[in-house]
Amino acid sequence: MLWTGICPAACNVNSVTCRLWTEPQLPILYKNGDLEVGGIFAIHSYMRSEQNSYTKLPLQPQCSGSMDIRDLLNARTMEFTINEINKRTDLLPGITLGYQIYDSCAAVPMAIKVTFQFANGREQVFNDKYGCPNSATAAVPAILGDTNSTPSVSMARFLGLLGIPQVSHFATCACLSDKRQFPAFLRTVPSDHHQAAALARIVKYFGWTWIGAVRSDSDYGNYGMASFLKAAQEEGICVEYSEAFYRTDPRSKVERVANVIRSSTARVIVAFMNAGEMEVLLEELVRNPPPPLQWICSDTLIMNTKFLRYNMCAGAIGFGIPKSVIPGLREYLLDLSPAQVLKSPLLTEFWETSFSCSLTGSSKGARVCNGSEDIRALQNPYTDTSQLRITNMVYKATYAIAHAIHGVICNDTQCDKSIQFAPWQILDQLKRVNFTTKNGNRVTFDANGDGLPIYELINWQVQKDGALDFVTVGEYDSSKPKGQEFNANRAISWMGGQIEVPVSVCSESCPPGTRKAVQKGRPVCCYDCIPCAEGEISNRTDALNCMPCPPEFWPNAKRDTCSPKPVEFLSWGDTLSIILTVFSVAGAFIAVCVAVVFYRHRTSPIVRANNSELSFLLLFSLTLCFLCSLTFIGRPSEWSCMLRHTAFGITFVLCISCVLGKTIVVLMAFRATLPGSNVMKWFGPPQQRLSVFTFTLIQTVICVLWLTLSPPFPFNNLKHYKERIILECGLGSAVAFWAVLGYIGFLALLCFVLAFLARKLPDNFNEAKFITFSMLIFCAVWATFIPAYISSPGKLTVAVEIFAILASSFGLIICIFAPKCFIIVFRPEQNTKKHLMGKVPSKSL
Repeated sequence: MLWTGICPAACNVNSVTCRLWTEPQLPILYKNGDLEVGGIFAIHSYMRSEQNSYTKLPLQPQCSGSMDIRDLLNARTMEFTINEINKRTDLLPGITLGYQIYDSCAAVPMAIKVTFQFANGREQVFNDKYGCPNSATAAVPAILGDTNSTPSVSMARFLGLLGIPQVSHFATCACLSDKRQFPAFLRTVPSDHHQAAALARIVKYFGWTWIGAVRSDSDYGNYGMASFLKAAQEEGICVEYSEAFYRTDPRSKVERVANVIRSSTARVIVAFMNAGEMEVLLEELVRNPPPPLQWICSDTLIMNTKFLRYNMCAGAIGFGIPKSVIPGLREYLLDLSPAQVLKSPLLTEFWETSFSCSLTGSSKGARVCNGSEDIRALQNPYTDTSQLRITNMVYKATYAIAHAIHGVICNDTQCDKSIQFAPWQILDQLKRVNFTTKNGNRVTFDANGDGLPIYELINWQVQKDGALDFVTVGEYDSSKPKGQEFNANRAISWMGGQIEVPVSVCSESCPPGTRKAVQKGRPVCCYDCIPCAEGEISNRTDALNCMPCPPEFWPNAKRDTCSPKPVEFLSWGDTLSIILTVFSVAGAFIAVCVAVVFYRHRTSPIVRANNSELSFLLLFSLTLCFLCSLTFIGRPSEWSCMLRHTAFGITFVLCISCVLGKTIVVLMAFRATLPGSNVMKWFGPPQQRLSVFTFTLIQTVICVLWLTLSPPFPFNNLKHYKERIILECGLGSAVAFWAVLGYIGFLALLCFVLAFLARKLPDNFNEAKFITFSMLIFCAVWATFIPAYISSPGKLTVAVEIFAILASSFGLIICIFAPKCFIIVFRPEQNTKKHLMGKVPSKSL
């Protein structure tokens, strides 16, 4: 470590360089007291160590560079607060607090030197008696500061070994929450861990998924940006670039960072930087301004008034410490006269810088201050107490130390200044403080020694006069439930003063109906929008995956909603249904007309010769066959599904049974012509009726078993078509269905064989020939029906079945009854017994 060599064991105390570093540093503000509180602020930005022009020996290190008036304000606020505490009777009564306030020059070496001095007193920082300092010789009970994180980290490592409490007002590095490394460190500001999470949340809140990031190459910037990048990753935010530099780096490095910003496609940039690096970066960007950028700044930048002069920062937003009012502070700060100022080199420098004059007359070329200077007329952060943010943290930290000291040396009514105590006792009391200041701010520390995680959302808005100013537009409290931490209460002005929220994305949002597909080799925020596959939807923007629709739903044209699939069946309104209905009714009408013709001519030879009883029964069954096809049309229901198949099966068996009976009658009639044949008495009318009944009964039994065990039922067929539902009748039992068809086929085939055997009977009485043709047509229709039924999709399956019923029915009625009707109606002269006998022997008739 840098300061290891300072300890006497390793440092030659007689060397000039070592003595310069071990000689005490003078405080910039000092007051004696019973107890003196240490304070350290980064009032100047650089530390220099020069040589004596005569002796060529190194001089005591001094702070240089421009004065940070805000830290001067903080130092004087500590001074004001201690004076206020000394006037109180309820806090440290009878005890006078003093202070030793030093300038750290925003440099680690100076901060470490002052820390050693706090530990050993304002004699030599190291001495032969004690060697390296220890807690027993601590000159102060507690230390307030430093302002920046990097010096605070170095101080905290050392002070933690001695147990001397350090309370910072603005060192926000998340690393300082680690109590194993920094057991004596506390702060009145929240950790950057909370700020990083808040920044990531607000970036996500405004829809920015493609951002750039710059940081100081220091503990503050590196740890803060690491916390932000982790939180951003959890929020799904992509970082196009993350650059780091320090203000003392070569200009070429700063130029490279600026060029990265200029060439970036991200329009939002998150800056976790100290003021020094930010100023260097902005000066470089001003040379060649990039496109308008939306700046998201950490607390050190968003509350710094020096950057309000850069118009490219208009619209910047960030989280800052809540502002407050400290009663009496403004009057105290303005209560300065030239005589009082001359007593303090620090105030003298401030006065001469602010009024561009010289109080002592030592500055060459500068006018001498004449006493007309009015500090109330100044317009700078020292006199502007309307934005007390960090300053209020100094106020709270000073009071916290006072309360801790009170808890160690005081009881309820009085304090004992003679009590000996160790710094760790103050540290123990600090961890337990919980009070409210005069201006209404609560002071307490969490388990990590951090302050309450409450922020204000600050926006840099252009005022009417064209100048930029801070405007509080919301608040963030990470102690609230997730999702309720952020609250915006005013309109935000964006980059360039625009009203609409700027857009910063690598790829435009994928609309509903598409999904994101990450581009190969690029961050997850860079993607293509792929339309959802068939049968899938996405109903939200930027969907990662498409969702399949439920089985009975189908995507709309945009594929962002699942709509119910249209249900399709052979309805009465379909053109095909109307055609089939016409043919069905026409067939039934023809069958009835034939029956009427036969009935009117029932005594004629041709009717009597063709077994009129079976003919009428056949016509009745054909009528039912034609009409049963109508049960296949319309929306399937439980009853219609059971009726259509069973009615079809039974009526067709009745029909084929009648045809089979007629065929057997013809065969028996001509077998009876043989000498000594007595066949007809075994197949007379009773036997004919019994055969028809028996054949039909068998089919009826099959249908009853079918309906009992596994009846047909309506169901939604989702397999044939993806985009629509076919409402059809399920067979229930495929075995029963094919048993019904097989039985019909068996009877038809038997009838065809018997009719074929009787085809060569006398021409004038050749009904067997017509039965043969009808059965040939019937078998051909149903033979082709099977493959057509299996292969036809949707409602066409039902249409094929109806067509088979109608075709076979028309085949039967035309082949069997058309010739007879033609003779009865158009050839009545042939409807005679003589004509029917023809060449047939008389005995056969």
